[in-house]
Amino acid sequence: MTLFRYQPWALMNQFHREFDRPETETATDWVPAVDVKEEDGRWLVHADVPGVDPKDIDVTMEDGALTLRGRRIQESRDQKDGWTRVERVNGSFYRRFTLPDTADSAGISAKTVNGVLEIVIPKQPKVLPKRIPVSG
Repeated sequence: MTLFRYQPWALMNQFHREFDRPETETATDWVPAVDVKEEDGRWLVHADVPGVDPKDIDVTMEDGALTLRGRRIQESRDQKDGWTRVERVNGSFYRRFTLPDTADSAGISAKTVNGVLEIVIPKQPKVLPKRIPVSG
């Protein structure tokens, strides 16, 4: 005998969450885990995207924000293949990070290695304030 937890308001609560979500927020099916590391001349971002084809990943930099967006395509699995449980999430993902002013947006590069998206964000050299003499 299988027991199910009765949640009479679950559907209504889900509706309220969807309704209250701001329009600018993008719905996602899953969120990749991300590690950020600062080094002397750059920042490194590693995002776990196993099973995502690199052509299905979009990395953009706009208005000081780095956006990662992509999609893991669901493989069709029939019961006859012997699968009794499937836990890997498929669908779209979205992550957004605000970068400091010293990030060099022109030099950003990205690649995938063994299911990890690596983004390298070089730093611009800090510009020192220039002293302007006042004549009088």
